[in-house]
Amino acid sequence: MGLFTTKNKEKKAPEPQYYMSATQMPTYNYRVYHMSLAEKALYFLIAFAAGAAVGYLFYGGIGKDEFGQPTTLTWILNITIPVVVGMIAGVLFVPMRTKDIIAKRKKELNHQFRDMLESLTTSLGAGKNVNDSFIGVYEDLKIQYDSDAFILKELEVVVAGIHNNIPIEDVLEDFGRRSDNEDILSFANVFKISYRKGGNIKDIIRNTRNILGDKMEISEDIETLMTSNKLEQNIMVVMPIALIGIIKMMSPEFAKNFVTPTGIISTTISIAIFVAAYFIGKSVLSIKM
Repeated sequence: MGLFTTKNKEKKAPEPQYYMSATQMPTYNYRVYHMSLAEKALYFLIAFAAGAAVGYLFYGGIGKDEFGQPTTLTWILNITIPVVVGMIAGVLFVPMRTKDIIAKRKKELNHQFRDMLESLTTSLGAGKNVNDSFIGVYEDLKIQYDSDAFILKELEVVVAGIHNNIPIEDVLEDFGRRSDNEDILSFANVFKISYRKGGNIKDIIRNTRNILGDKMEISEDIETLMTSNKLEQNIMVVMPIALIGIIKMMSPEFAKNFVTPTGIISTTISIAIFVAAYFIGKSVLSIKM
């Protein structure tokens, strides 16, 4: 992977979270995110608790005798079903949360990259050469972002590459590949060709900044329009659970219908349809630019 060393691909090992650059600096792999054991445990427990509560709400009280009294089977099922549902929820939620974290990191990187291009355009417009401009951009963004910001980490690699006589275009190309972002990779490729051929780097960076800015504005407008739909989807996630809870609290006699064979079958089918509708809705509302 250019400047970065990876394990033998034939072994199909999981992608590492970090690569080691030619300057011996760890660099992010934005395509993946490996949770720590503590993070996995936290998210699993949260999902387990929610899943167990829902499982008990929908299926609690099964196996009562003809007089409506709990039996040994009732106690067993009251423990077994919530545990099983909680386990399923935990197993499903952890990878979903991982994908959300990856998407959030990429979004942050995209915004930070646009700021980098704006600062870089200003530096080049002031008459600085490319290397000095990148060094100046790093100093400028240190004021704007926290020390652990993604773009600062990437600029640290760029600056270290400059000081170690590593071609800047190769460092940017590796950044583009690791970012898993078409705009960043396209910029790196165009920069590499133009820089070697003596193209107008100032115009290339300005045009890239304008295009990226327009795309982000359109993306933000779409996100604003979709906010109400996503809110409605979240409400629809909570509503069935809330309704069942209200029914069981306010009308225990009617709620007994949920633990009859017909009620159990109807509840299971409804939950399956509900879960399928949620994932379909989530897929429809996920618009990629």
